[in-house]
Amino acid sequence: MAKSSPLSRKPAFVTLILWLGLLSPSWAFDVAAPSWPTWVDQFIETYLSFHPTFAVNAGRHEYDGRLPDWSAEGLTRQIEWLKGQRQAALGFDQARLDEGQRFERKYLIGVIDGELFWLESARWPHKNPLFYSRALDPNVYVSRPYAPLPQRLRAFISYARNVPAAAAQIRANLKPPLPRTYIDIGKIVFGGLAKFYESDAKVAFADVTDPELQAQFESAQREAAKSMRELMGLLDQQTPGATSDYALGAERFREMLRATEAVEIPLDVLEAAGRRDLDRNLVALQDECHRLLPEASISQCVERVESDKPALGPVETAREQLSELKAFVSEQGLVTIPSQDEASVAESPPYHRWNPAYIDIPGPFERGLPAIYYVAPPDPAWTAAEQAAYIPGKADLLFISAHEVWPGHFLQFLHAHRLPAKFSQLFVSYGFSEGWAHYAEELVWEAGLRSGDAKTHIGQLLNALLRDVRFLCAIGLHTQGMTVETSERMFRELAYQDAANARQQAARGTFDPAYLNYTLGKLMIRKLRDEWTASRGGRKAWKQFHDALLSYGGPPLPLVREAMLSIQAGGPL
Repeated sequence: MAKSSPLSRKPAFVTLILWLGLLSPSWAFDVAAPSWPTWVDQFIETYLSFHPTFAVNAGRHEYDGRLPDWSAEGLTRQIEWLKGQRQAALGFDQARLDEGQRFERKYLIGVIDGELFWLESARWPHKNPLFYSRALDPNVYVSRPYAPLPQRLRAFISYARNVPAAAAQIRANLKPPLPRTYIDIGKIVFGGLAKFYESDAKVAFADVTDPELQAQFESAQREAAKSMRELMGLLDQQTPGATSDYALGAERFREMLRATEAVEIPLDVLEAAGRRDLDRNLVALQDECHRLLPEASISQCVERVESDKPALGPVETAREQLSELKAFVSEQGLVTIPSQDEASVAESPPYHRWNPAYIDIPGPFERGLPAIYYVAPPDPAWTAAEQAAYIPGKADLLFISAHEVWPGHFLQFLHAHRLPAKFSQLFVSYGFSEGWAHYAEELVWEAGLRSGDAKTHIGQLLNALLRDVRFLCAIGLHTQGMTVETSERMFRELAYQDAANARQQAARGTFDPAYLNYTLGKLMIRKLRDEWTASRGGRKAWKQFHDALLSYGGPPLPLVREAMLSIQAGGPL
């Protein structure tokens, strides 16, 4: 049975009025003023009901098998609820809040603002197939051992039975014309899911011996796969009328930064900061290549480093790298490692292979379950040369591993999941999460990982240049009329990416305009570190700084900056 929220225990007419956001905060407090923690608990419970897949991934398995309501009515209800909650949070009597609760209030409003931007301003449900990817992801049932396999199979069957209705809602929402890159990513997502139902899921649940369950599974997955292929067919039909109309525009791009990351910086200042970081890393790459191969061009140098592929494959090599990285972080005292938890490494499922690597971390309601660091193999449809180029070199992979695990995402969530406030455990901004993980790559090199080894430094720089070009292409594609072809060329010429990666990264910039957050977050953290540690011993205070930063969970970084410095000292970049 689902846990009831504090809101659900109020009289029905009060519940309705609160839900719609029509009750003024002062009236609410006069009738039955909730404490701030109680109000936040209510927000979380209702949010989980709107986002059942998010709830399942967080470890709330009473939501197993459910999918969000993506109907027009369901999306409208969600938008109106968010607006009502924002109004209530803004009107909450701050005299009743302590310092931490006032911070959490800003954090919560930031989450609402971000949700509203993608739902209402960017209209992502009606334009971007990737909007549906995370909620449709069934990997939690297949790979996370939170319950015995037959129980997880039952949950998967319920999920699969809900997929056709969800697909019908998606079909109703995605009205042509769509940008060509959006159509392409939709086909990858929906086609990958269909294959996953028919292959990966079958293998995962093959050991369940109950014939009735297996029959139910076969029927449910067949209908789910059919509905995904029908969505692929819908997108195929839209291909002749596909457009290049992917740009948010300058005004909406600024709104995205403000609403999702609390960043209010003129675009020319933002772009200049990205170009400075790009130039800094290009100079460092030139220096290292001259030291490694004095007579070679930078392209030849990068090719030499990238040709040093993992002999045992990227998955096994990543496992070895995690041991090295964890030991280094611990020995150098860069940041507290709060537990002995480890992340396992596996090959990415097919429907997530648009992303070269990512980590799946069990949510804060789970207990004792492993995180999984996924590495994507190349697309078998590519040429042999493109497939070989797609596999990262050992030095490149080392910093991907640093990004995803030690001391990147995995370590961040080890800290977050030990915070006292559940809200801080559940919600993390794109800029904080990816900013910290990208910052972590440069951190370990700065701290002396394989000190002096040119190949290692080049691996770090290639990751930094990739994110620098993402930063500039996000601004260019969405505010300056940049074409996908120009973006692709930038990834090849400035980030030294192979053809397949450059093509993929340029396309991603159209449907993931916030991927500038890797560099944006890194730059904000670096500046905050320099300012915060200046009066605390500089390098000696790095561990103290990192522990303090991670103690906030994952809010927009300008909120953390304000809290840690007590004043808005300068700008965030």
